[in-house]
Amino acid sequence: MSIRDIESVEEVVFMDEIFDCEQPRRKQKSYRARVSPLEMYSDAEFRRKYRFSKEGAVKLIDLFGAQLKSDGRGGKLSPELQILTALRCWGRNEVQDDSADLHGISQQSITNVCRRVALSIVETRQMYIRMPANLDEEVQKINMFSNICGFKSVVGCIDCTHIRIPHVPGNEGHCYINRKNFPSLNVQVVCDASLKIMAIVARWYGSAHDSRIFNESALKLKFEGGQFHGRLLGDSGYACTPYLFTPVLRPRSRKEVRYNAMHVRTRNSVERCFGVLKSRFRCLQTGFRNSLENIKLYIVALAILHNIAIIFNEEEFPVEEEVVEEQELQPIQAVGRGAAVRAAFIEENF
Repeated sequence: MSIRDIESVEEVVFMDEIFDCEQPRRKQKSYRARVSPLEMYSDAEFRRKYRFSKEGAVKLIDLFGAQLKSDGRGGKLSPELQILTALRCWGRNEVQDDSADLHGISQQSITNVCRRVALSIVETRQMYIRMPANLDEEVQKINMFSNICGFKSVVGCIDCTHIRIPHVPGNEGHCYINRKNFPSLNVQVVCDASLKIMAIVARWYGSAHDSRIFNESALKLKFEGGQFHGRLLGDSGYACTPYLFTPVLRPRSRKEVRYNAMHVRTRNSVERCFGVLKSRFRCLQTGFRNSLENIKLYIVALAILHNIAIIFNEEEFPVEEEVVEEQELQPIQAVGRGAAVRAAFIEENF
């Protein structure tokens, strides 16, 4: 080989080093091993971690699994794993990091999984969250409330509860600060005597008054339009109307005292509903760390799961004392037609 040939070879080697002409080998992706939680835990341990029995979880997978099927690219997440991951995040309020490690999913994927599962659940909201659709259904609700202590004509109990959220930046951030001086959503719920949620509004900021949320709701328009024969029971934070009875602020007769006592016992259904809901899904008790958009979505999804748990006869979790106790609102004095209709009702029934 000549000297010139040697020089040309050295030049090519030198140029390859500069421009890294050699194509690097493509790194092969590896995925964490994923074991079904249904197989990992005993029945009791599974229920404690996932807030449903194994039987109930399988039913949830059958209900919502079809909408969650993966396209198979990359590390395929089965519908089962997606639903169980979301249940554990919501039920135990675990940091997403921990839940990701437990299920062999990257932390980055957890938010996407929870949102995907929530969207599939919320698509069924008209099936699981609804007021009575006809007179027969309404009479059934009224009879269930009457069986508590004899209070007549009650179709639902209404109240609001605060769900803690992260600080909201921007000009509207102060609107989310509630009476207890922390950011929240004020969520309105109407439930029946079995604690099923029949209506929910999860879009109002924490400083909004309970009565304002109801006054601007579609539900009020339905009552005013005569769509329901029964009425709601609410606390003294609401205005008393012919279709929403509140307690008598200063009872002066035995009948009014009896009315108040039975009102409290019957309306306690909505307080129990909040307790059972928050005990099953701890994130509603201690607060969310997600975006505001996702939080609103999750609240409705969890209300649906709460109703499904009742339908499945799932065992309730012990109701713990609220981390943040609700503060009493300034009572609204009953006046006008609402007060007159309530007075006639008390005179006739108590």
